[in-house]
Amino acid sequence: MGNPVSNTNRPVDRRSFMKSGLLAGGAAAVGSGLLAKGTSARAQERGYLNNGDVAILRFLAAAEIIESDLWVQYAELGGIGDNKPSEVNPNQSMNNYQVALSNLDSDGPQYISSNTLDEQSHAAFLNAYLESRGAEPVNFDEFRTLEGSTATGSSGIKRLTNLMHLNVDTSWYIRYRSATNPDLGATFPQALKLQNVTAIPRNNNDFNGATNPNFLGNDHVQAIANTAAFHFGYIEQGGSSLYAALSQKVTDPEVLEITLGIGGDEIAHFLEWVDFAGNGVQQPVAPFKDPISGLSFPNFFSPLNPLIQPSLIFPVPCEFISPNLPHVAIIRPLTDKFAGAVATIASFTADGLFYGQNPEFLKILQSMAVEADAAVR
Repeated sequence: MGNPVSNTNRPVDRRSFMKSGLLAGGAAAVGSGLLAKGTSARAQERGYLNNGDVAILRFLAAAEIIESDLWVQYAELGGIGDNKPSEVNPNQSMNNYQVALSNLDSDGPQYISSNTLDEQSHAAFLNAYLESRGAEPVNFDEFRTLEGSTATGSSGIKRLTNLMHLNVDTSWYIRYRSATNPDLGATFPQALKLQNVTAIPRNNNDFNGATNPNFLGNDHVQAIANTAAFHFGYIEQGGSSLYAALSQKVTDPEVLEITLGIGGDEIAHFLEWVDFAGNGVQQPVAPFKDPISGLSFPNFFSPLNPLIQPSLIFPVPCEFISPNLPHVAIIRPLTDKFAGAVATIASFTADGLFYGQNPEFLKILQSMAVEADAAVR
């Protein structure tokens, strides 16, 4: 889940990954109304949640459904699964996208599959918890209308999100290496220009390209994998900030336990993808240029610049609360302006995730986001 804070718009583990459908449930109505039919025993025992907590949980469920949708697309083509890569290249056990992702980390496909399962568990849990407290879950099935990749491995199901026309905000990469804080007015340039790009193979042609002697595979699909790597980081850093921002508004202690617990998992994801993305902008992968797309990935170690240094994978201490206080390593941003629900939807839209999506879907998301941001402790 991203935030619009920039000033510019080992062998692979082959443990089986069972692909599952996208998780959602209940009605798609806007707002935080209570279920019309009866109440659950848990709701009677624990009491109903206030409207603010319901709005927060419903928005988080919506965000996790969206995340599950995009991560399933990554997992189908790049994760560990039954995508029959031999149909693309009978001489290797992985398709070229998996190979390219493995060039960034040999466990990359496993990480993608694990991240996908985590997001699906978040969506399922949040919807089930809402129902258990007598509140309405979230269902976006009617908006699963977008065409996805036709490459071998794709399930062919309709999607909520589009990963083939992305405008990836890479300013997060610089932000976490900076001693300044967006919540205190700092802005950040893009680490890379990734405009109207695809992060998954669109069809089987995208598995192909000129062989690159610097790494296993070819430069075209490597550029797609590198784009995905920076998109992974963009999505998960946004989730880290979103959960932290909305946790400040929660009233019910059990709901706070949920937002802190799931939010912590988002941070764990983010830290992996920081390292993963950095591996695409250093040797032996970088520098290289894809002659098909024109995308270039420089070596961020040459020349060395601390603001884009790949080996700086932990948040650099920065300003927090007041510039008069000592710098401290934190998740940032943390305020509604950059990390809240409305900011998240604005960022997702700018990212191109909803390219071709029904405008009514965006209206529903915006309404849910406004309700979540309006919650107070």
